[in-house]
Amino acid sequence: MKCVFVQLRCVPGKTYEVADELYKREIASELFSTSGDFDLLMKLYVDDGEDIGKFINDNILDIAGISRSLTTLTFKAF
Repeated sequence: MKCVFVQLRCVPGKTYEVADELYKREIASELFSTSGDFDLLMKLYVDDGEDIGKFINDNILDIAGISRSLTTLTFKAF
């Protein structure tokens, strides 16, 4: 499993709706509200053989209220 962090910028006023939908889909290992350029920070795990970009596109970016995302891949835990 690969650990992936996804930051999400939401349409103003839609952050809680986006967070609720993410929880309904049971994708996130952890989900945080953040300050700065993005509204949410999500930690998730994707199977090693899975195409991460397709997984994010198919399971996250189709949620209404998301205006932008930034994905960070991880390589090693210390």
